[in-house]
Amino acid sequence: MPKATESTFEVTCPDCGAMLKIDAATGLIVSHAPAPRKRTFEDLEMAAKAMREQDERKEAIFRQSMESEKNRDDLLEKKFAEALRKAKDAPEGKPLREFDLD
Repeated sequence: MPKATESTFEVTCPDCGAMLKIDAATGLIVSHAPAPRKRTFEDLEMAAKAMREQDERKEAIFRQSMESEKNRDDLLEKKFAEALRKAKDAPEGKPLREFDLD
């Protein structure tokens, strides 16, 4: 509990756990002590396993990308053929605009 004569007090950040020292008179932060970093992995074996899983995910994404590129040519040809068919079915001549109808 801070004393009444102290001009600063410490507060823990609820978001990141950092310790903030705040001046009571102005309400400004005097100092900041970052929260201790938590260990991401318990041991080296878990870190190696996570790296292998990440590599497998990267390979799967790459393989999926390669498959989509192989099929891209067929897809573009189908889209072009559909656009060409629509262009042939469209009426010939200039399109009418509202301005032309006046």
